[in-house]
Amino acid sequence: MRAEVKTSDARTGVSQPEISRDIPRIGRALIEKAAAQPTPDSDILEDGVRALDHMGHAALAAGTLGISPISLLLAWQDWLLHLSVSPGKQLEIVRKRIRKNLRLADFLARCALHDETSAPCILPLPQDKRFSHPAWRTFPFKLYEQSFLLTQQWWHNATTGVAGVTGRHERLVEFYSRQLLDMVSPSNFPLSNPEVIEATLAEGGANFVRGFNHFLDDLGEVWQGKKHVSSFQPGRDVAATPGEVVFRNELIELIQYRPTTPTVHAEPLLIVPAWIMKYYILDLSPENSLIRFMVEQGFTVFCISWVNPDERLRDVSLEDYLERGVMASLDAMTAVCGGTQVHALGGTLLSIAAAAMVRDGDSRLKSLTLLAAQVDFEEPGELGLFIDESQLAFLEDTMWQQGYLDQWQMAGAFQMLRSQDLVWSRLVREYLMGDRQPPNDLMAWNADATRMPFRMHSQYLRQLYLGNDLSQGRFKVGGRAVHLEDIKVPVFAVGTVTDHVAPWKSVFKLLHLLDTDVDFVLTSGGHNAGIVSEPGHPRRSYRKLAYRLHHPHPDAETWAKQAPEQEGSWWLEWAAWLTGRSGGECPPPAVGKADAGYPPLGPAPGNYVLIH
Repeated sequence: MRAEVKTSDARTGVSQPEISRDIPRIGRALIEKAAAQPTPDSDILEDGVRALDHMGHAALAAGTLGISPISLLLAWQDWLLHLSVSPGKQLEIVRKRIRKNLRLADFLARCALHDETSAPCILPLPQDKRFSHPAWRTFPFKLYEQSFLLTQQWWHNATTGVAGVTGRHERLVEFYSRQLLDMVSPSNFPLSNPEVIEATLAEGGANFVRGFNHFLDDLGEVWQGKKHVSSFQPGRDVAATPGEVVFRNELIELIQYRPTTPTVHAEPLLIVPAWIMKYYILDLSPENSLIRFMVEQGFTVFCISWVNPDERLRDVSLEDYLERGVMASLDAMTAVCGGTQVHALGGTLLSIAAAAMVRDGDSRLKSLTLLAAQVDFEEPGELGLFIDESQLAFLEDTMWQQGYLDQWQMAGAFQMLRSQDLVWSRLVREYLMGDRQPPNDLMAWNADATRMPFRMHSQYLRQLYLGNDLSQGRFKVGGRAVHLEDIKVPVFAVGTVTDHVAPWKSVFKLLHLLDTDVDFVLTSGGHNAGIVSEPGHPRRSYRKLAYRLHHPHPDAETWAKQAPEQEGSWWLEWAAWLTGRSGGECPPPAVGKADAGYPPLGPAPGNYVLIH
């Protein structure tokens, strides 16, 4: 089913002041439009009131990076009101504060007696690298560190375990209190950070000069609204695996890659990257391109390149992405390769398509590979803190204003998930130390952001994240429900240890939701870096589990503790798994098939990946 693509009146790329100035103009236009419609007065009034709400929320969102202040205030109110009527918890908080003060005093006394040899009274969490420099072990900096860590621990005690507070509100309050504390960490200030002091003395303050220049460069880009020009250009430095675009519609370009082996596996491989990003995360530089690697393993590889949507695609739905993205690509592949079955790699969208295909009697899939794919959103990790009714209403009003959600409007949420690394440590390194890390291909891809169309993104967040309809059998495609347990083809699933977008324990639930054999791999790294794990990459490792249908279901944590860790790349494991489920070898198919309606339309990476 195709939704009509409409042209929106919303403007693209407007800054916060422009949105505010446009409210009267847009409001007048809406009132004039409503007045011209032969509708009852009550409908006109209702539409006008709703439009005013949309515009007000959109203007507010421009100043909060898309984060709903109402959702946050409700959480703090819930915590504070329940704490105010919990005298026992109040006494516990006071007792813990006194005990931590005594621990700090004891530490200070031991420092006076033994100088730098005294043991700390608290250690940072393993992932906290802010105080790893040896200079933090010297006085007075170790006092700053210990005082901060004890205060951080006390705030965790104060914001958790308050009777009556909902679990979601408790997590929100704990999360935001952590963000506020991260702002005042002693590592963020030049006079309390020994690394900055050392660099300043060694360079005579040149680090501050470099840092100020970096700050001016960044400020200029923000002020002028200019996008930083990356030295990594698609088609030249990244997304450079040779191939041809063999199909194009308003949502996708389908790329077929040229074979590099004399024979190929009988079944081609379709890659369905996440629709909210550009595909070349899987085709970065030649040495770490998963697509190039699979071509070299003898697979005929096809990959979807999603268009970067603007206001004209505001009404495109999730079902349109399935029909005109995944299914249209399968049609093209089977036409080019002669009607064979297909291996497919993707995420949540592909899992929906696979379940719908089984329901409709479509047997073209030979296997599924799911990368960091959530299908059960009951435990989506800290990203779920930004998804509730208040937050979604806020986002929908923002998207209503312009027809899409821009990447910068989600930047606040994603950066707060890892604020120590993505915000404060970066500011210290670049502005105080004066060190700006040279960009790499993964950083260039991450900065090459995409937009999310209004209707599609709203459906995705409401039905999957908020309603969890997919895992509960309520999600509909073509007006009928799809069920994940209908999928019977073998599945290879990948989770990453430090994933802040799709936590690996949530991905692990595939073993419980799919009625088929699932080979699960847990690889080191995060959501992106864990996937880009080419053979030979240093410090890469993984654990694997071969779950077979009708066997007892394993517990995620117990398995992770007991499974042996293997050094190396999971790519080799997956290539061997896919080869073992392929049906022999054959000569490579031609690139494109003009007589079937799929002629080569131009070289990879195509046009859509170049749209900013």
